[in-house]
Amino acid sequence: MEGHKTAMQGRSTIDPRLLEMLVCPISKTVLEYDREKQELVSRAAHLAYPIRDGIPIMVADEARSLED
Repeated sequence: MEGHKTAMQGRSTIDPRLLEMLVCPISKTVLEYDREKQELVSRAAHLAYPIRDGIPIMVADEARSLED
């Protein structure tokens, strides 16, 4: 079952209606969906928030800096 889960992770998508409602918790600006990396990107805050199992993790401590 573990192999099946890994294969499915690459294909998970986020509901477009949810994406329209979400904003960066730091900058309060719109987010860009990076399907390949499974992240929501805030250009204004220079952060990328991970999406795990289809759930956006909108916590600054979990975000990846885009300035690296």
